[in-house]
Amino acid sequence: MKTHQANWLGGFFAAAACACGTAAAASEAYPTKPIRVLVGFPAGGSTDVLTRQIATRLSDSLGQQIIVDNRAAAGGTLASELTAKGTPDGYTLMMATVASHGINPFLYRSIPYDPVRDFAPITLVATYPLVLAVNAAQVQARSVKELLDTARARPGQFRFSSSGNGSPGHLSGEILKMLTKIDITHVPYKGGAPANVAVISGEAHFTFATLPGMIPHVKAGRVVALAVTTARRSPALPKTPAVAESVPGFDVSSWAGLVAPAKTPGPVVARLQKETAAVITSPDLRERLASEGAEPVGNSPVEFHAFIKAELDKWSKAVKQAGARID
Repeated sequence: MKTHQANWLGGFFAAAACACGTAAAASEAYPTKPIRVLVGFPAGGSTDVLTRQIATRLSDSLGQQIIVDNRAAAGGTLASELTAKGTPDGYTLMMATVASHGINPFLYRSIPYDPVRDFAPITLVATYPLVLAVNAAQVQARSVKELLDTARARPGQFRFSSSGNGSPGHLSGEILKMLTKIDITHVPYKGGAPANVAVISGEAHFTFATLPGMIPHVKAGRVVALAVTTARRSPALPKTPAVAESVPGFDVSSWAGLVAPAKTPGPVVARLQKETAAVITSPDLRERLASEGAEPVGNSPVEFHAFIKAELDKWSKAVKQAGARID
């Protein structure tokens, strides 16, 4: 009996050691096939543009094709669900955002994923402010104060676009309403690009947009940037004031970071973090991102995990305060 048990235990540990060795070898060889990165917003939006900029360079460093897969729905909810349920082998990733991993858990009555439990954080890619931009022809205001005065004179007539219900742009407008008591109407679109087009075309009067997606239109004179949403001014638009300079207490920022399904092997996560951090902190991409208002980060998985938890705490309060809710 003892001999049989000893043989069984010996076989078990040998099999376990073999499995560990196989997993380690597979992780060391990673990647051996194309990698898919899910984006929860349409092509052309700031998250999509950022992801594609990184994917091109990451493909070169990893030696495999990086496929960007746009799954636009409910502020990144669909992409998050697909990622959470994906195989944890490093071949399904997601560009998480402040919407998917900060706002949605408190905005929706229920979501099909847990932003902490269901994901393996890889690295925070970049943070960036939003910009309050107005249609250059239809809106005469050239400062936040002038916009507020005009909105008060025309209650309910001013429309602001956003990339969707519960998006940072939507909540920025709700927070502005709450702090200033103005009456403005929110018009949601399916992504940042169509929300920007709405302002350019005059379909909406103004928007709170991500800098990368809006700066080209500001430079072309299609819209006027009145302010940035962070507490301090952005190096990308140094002459543009912060909303907080006219509305004390206003402070909103956006971000994007790479995540994988929970239980993705540690060595795979470490490889992805190392290569992604090297890509986003390279001089050429850092300069390009900075010109678009984005600040590259590239922190560790542990640091990104702590960041997500802090964001969840912040946005739980902001969403409740704004009274935003989607059933």
